[in-house]
Amino acid sequence: MSSPLRLVGVDFTSAPTRRKPITVARGVLEGASRVRLERVDALADFAAFEALLAEPGPWLGGFDFPFGLPRELVESLGWPLQWPALIAHYAGIQRTAIRECFAAFCSARPAGAKFAHRACDGPAGSSPSMKWVNPPVAFMLHAGAPRLLAAGVHLPGLHDGDRARVALEAYPGLLARELIGSRSYKSDERAKHTPERLIARKDLIDALEQGRTRLGLRLRMSHAQRDELAADASGDRLDAVLCLVQAAWASRQPGFGLPAAVDPIEGWIASAV
Repeated sequence: MSSPLRLVGVDFTSAPTRRKPITVARGVLEGASRVRLERVDALADFAAFEALLAEPGPWLGGFDFPFGLPRELVESLGWPLQWPALIAHYAGIQRTAIRECFAAFCSARPAGAKFAHRACDGPAGSSPSMKWVNPPVAFMLHAGAPRLLAAGVHLPGLHDGDRARVALEAYPGLLARELIGSRSYKSDERAKHTPERLIARKDLIDALEQGRTRLGLRLRMSHAQRDELAADASGDRLDAVLCLVQAAWASRQPGFGLPAAVDPIEGWIASAV
């Protein structure tokens, strides 16, 4: 008998610590329309993240960091046009040099079109993966993608690896906006841990449990887990769970729900249509 598919949702940070860890929601599908949250783990360093990637399959994960760079940017810079070579090249550049390089690219462009975008940014409403501040997703890519490559996981549309360990790019903001609109539900700043954000988190959790999403999945969790998600004002636990639900949806779709043609250096965000 084959092992059941394990699901993970990962809220990533480019500089994990005990205070601001990489947060991992683990779960499984129950039937065709329910995903059960098993637990949420806190990974305080990259060694723990690499151990997660090395876990034997079958598993499928949704990871909240960009897997690729905009083709327009890569071609303009003359960087490699194959994903493994591109990621290896990118990993060899210091973050300060990345910031300077991307800032120079932006400064040469007209106002309102400073950043290059991936094809998935429009439908997902995501930040350009070359953005180095607020949020620094370029540095998240720099920290995360080389580790995916080194771990030998399968990256549909980007890189063929161990098909028992599948990693997809996820974006919790995409699902959150569908459920509560533009309301803010999190902040890393204690001064912004407001009652309004707490109410937004509770509303988001209710919507996930009731399955009020086009993904057609209901989230099942214990009362204690629900309270923990609501109490985490940073939103890291909730973001990991949102990624878990996106991973669960992708696991049920032909080709993981990705478009028929994914740019092989840009990648795609799961459930963006």
